[in-house]
Amino acid sequence: MPAASPLKNPVKVSLLLRRRLRELKRTPRELAEAVKVSEDYMADLVAGRRRPPAPSRSDLYTPMTKFLRLHRNDLPTCARAERAAGAAAGRPDPRVSRQLLELCAPERQRVVQRRLARPDGVALETVIVGRLLSVAQGFVNRKLEDEVGLRMAATRDGCTYLQARMRLLEFLDADSASLTPRDCEEFLRPRINTWDIDLETHAMRIVLR
Repeated sequence: MPAASPLKNPVKVSLLLRRRLRELKRTPRELAEAVKVSEDYMADLVAGRRRPPAPSRSDLYTPMTKFLRLHRNDLPTCARAERAAGAAAGRPDPRVSRQLLELCAPERQRVVQRRLARPDGVALETVIVGRLLSVAQGFVNRKLEDEVGLRMAATRDGCTYLQARMRLLEFLDADSASLTPRDCEEFLRPRINTWDIDLETHAMRIVLR
């Protein structure tokens, strides 16, 4: 079957996946194997139980596009439209905010903490968590590209390659509202030494380990 024509209007990612799998007479399990993700992860994505990954996630959308013979822009375009139409992310977990505040330059912690306690502190908190998360996700994305290194790490940690890969993928799916204390301990704190922020311009200085 030839590749599908480019979509004229975006649809939900789950709908596009189900429709194309049906047209190709393929299964979610086969798609999961092609993309190197767990069956549960793909089943949730196909069923619409999981928020589509960010449009920039070429590690997922490129192999999905190839397997489903879609136009290269279809999945990212649908993901962008669906995520934009979704509910806005909520406030970060207070435990996450405390963990990240501990990484703030010591002489600035109290100043930043007082600003976060103000009524308009939610927006500032979201900016801080979002940017620190972005830095850590960039590092994790590079780890994901190193298949040999990831296989070695999986062996060292006593898990399978797929389990190690899925842990990284789940973290890459996180946003400021869904970030967990475990994510912070495993991915952010080992990577970020200190950070500071200009409270007027929101420009941040992040020092890596």
